Amino acid sequence: MKKNQASRYEIRFSGSGGQGLITAAVIFAEAVGVYDCQFVCQTQSYGPEARGGRSKAEVVISDAPIDYPKARRLDLLLAMNQAACDAYFRDLSPGGLLVVDATLVEQYPTSRIVAIPFTTIAKEELGREMVANMVALGAVGVLSGHVHAASLEKALLARVPIGTEELNQKALQRGMTEAAKVQLDTLPRSIFNDDEV
Repeated sequence: MKKNQASRYEIRFSGSGGQGLITAAVIFAEAVGVYDCQFVCQTQSYGPEARGGRSKAEVVISDAPIDYPKARRLDLLLAMNQAACDAYFRDLSPGGLLVVDATLVEQYPTSRIVAIPFTTIAKEELGREMVANMVALGAVGVLSGHVHAASLEKALLARVPIGTEELNQKALQRGMTEAAKVQLDTLPRSIFNDDEV
């Protein structure tokens, strides 16, 4: 591995338009860059159908200036639906972590996975399905290990619409709590079988 690659940590938030993944990625990037003072770059793309079409947003974190802004080999992939999981799974690095919404993803392509029912938690516990992205954001923050919880919360409160702060804050905290239960060291070391590497 080249030295400049070793300092990079790459995350992709993926799902469909309307799930709020770009907002989640922007908040994550602002937490890392503004509050944690790391080098960060955030990019996004979505299909021609803004709502319902494929959507992805990437965050690249580094301890040195970033020479290329897009993710090359993902360290963490968040897939909020099955289509995103199927489309982007192969972009994970061999030791990468797949995080899925267990409410909407039923087929898992790897055993190195964390499955949390983000949509169910948002709908049934918080009363608003639309904050599933913030539940997922909290989980990604914990599972990535590359942002401080306090920074993520500050960035969220600075970004969400007035009047929704408490709901979004609860959603973020709920995701963090759920992710904290995961023991990453018990997951398989590689997403690929030995004969595939």
